[in-house]
Amino acid sequence: MSPTIKAPLLPNQEPSPSSSESHGSFAGAVFNISTSIVGAGIMSIPAAFKVLGVIPSISIIVIIAWLSNVSAGFLMKSTLVGESTTYAGVMKDSFGKPGAVAVTIVSMVVTFGSMIIFSIIIGDVLSGNEKDGVVHLGLLQEWFGSHWWNTRFFGLLFIFVFLFFPLVLCRRVERLALSSAISFLLALLFVVISSVLAIIAIVQGKTKTPRLFPDLNDGGLSFFSLFTASPVIVTAFTFHFNVHPVGFELKDPLDVLSATRVSVILCATIYSATGLFCYLLFGDSTMTDVLINFDQSTNSSIGSLLNDIVRVSYAIHLMLVFPLLNFSLRANLDELLFPMKRSLVEDNKRFFGLTFPLLISCFLGAIAIPDIWYFFQFLGSTSTVTIAFIFPAAVVLRNVNGFSTLREKIVASVMLVLAVATSIIAISTNIYTFTATEEI
Repeated sequence: MSPTIKAPLLPNQEPSPSSSESHGSFAGAVFNISTSIVGAGIMSIPAAFKVLGVIPSISIIVIIAWLSNVSAGFLMKSTLVGESTTYAGVMKDSFGKPGAVAVTIVSMVVTFGSMIIFSIIIGDVLSGNEKDGVVHLGLLQEWFGSHWWNTRFFGLLFIFVFLFFPLVLCRRVERLALSSAISFLLALLFVVISSVLAIIAIVQGKTKTPRLFPDLNDGGLSFFSLFTASPVIVTAFTFHFNVHPVGFELKDPLDVLSATRVSVILCATIYSATGLFCYLLFGDSTMTDVLINFDQSTNSSIGSLLNDIVRVSYAIHLMLVFPLLNFSLRANLDELLFPMKRSLVEDNKRFFGLTFPLLISCFLGAIAIPDIWYFFQFLGSTSTVTIAFIFPAAVVLRNVNGFSTLREKIVASVMLVLAVATSIIAISTNIYTFTATEEI
């Protein structure tokens, strides 16, 4: 009979030098995990609704949310049964050093890719973007006209130097709880305003008629295109790289499971509302980054003001999420490069030596990459599905500490098969679509 999870499974250890520090709060854990989930992914959820239709989209959001919560539980259960305190440690217990290196690299790809996506969206909001020959002005161009100082390069440079840099200097994730709370409230504001705009459009009869199901009139290609939209939703629920940092700052690490459950329910509700109302507003003209849609002029000053508030609030939200992802990225890189060194928090030379190059690389990536949709497809069908589902399922099936129940093994097997199959189809479809586009 496999053991159930209880706090006594934690090894008795002598108090560490950091034990005198105050523990993180449950509310702070909820905000930090919720903020890890509601990042840039929400911006492409309406585009996924456009591809999948309303009913399949909401169904997939619910399924992915449930699976994400289950896989997070797998990770923490295997962590507490063993002696590790990190995701990489769990993989090392199950698969040795190659497993630890694999999860560290994949986590770095996910967090670094997400940071670039955040920066791209912030650049779109501030300095605009051009899509299919159509120029979408940013807030700075709308307010002040086009100048050299409000181009994408200088707009992002200002954000990186005067906002991101001070925030990424935080050395404990709990200190980001306040910024995470503000960030999450701004995401709620985005949902509320989008809902209000959609309701006003419904009353005025200006909403687009949404498709309840996908349009498959084009045959096989349309069917397989569904698998390129699903990874976007998977990416939007990837938070597993922050489960351990948040959990082990709590007095009882098991409390992170309750925090995760609350966060997943909140975020699934936010995603469903955002996708539905934004799709109602913009219909088939919904962009891959829905914030770009809010640059359109309206017939009233109130409508224009609401459009600006939507873009500003979510841009600030992403700015406040950025340091949370950077915290995980920097910790994983340090664990990969300096596994035997003392704590990163106590080593200023190593801390700044990792922080500066990561920040500069992210800035250059955001300048070089123009569109988030393909980035989401790539991350969702490869790295995020691996870290959110494949690795946790593999740990349960490996069962080195004998903790997995029969039910958990069945769920893990189904999770693993679905994740691998969907990933392969999505990657193949992306390659085929890209090749077909190049030939045209």
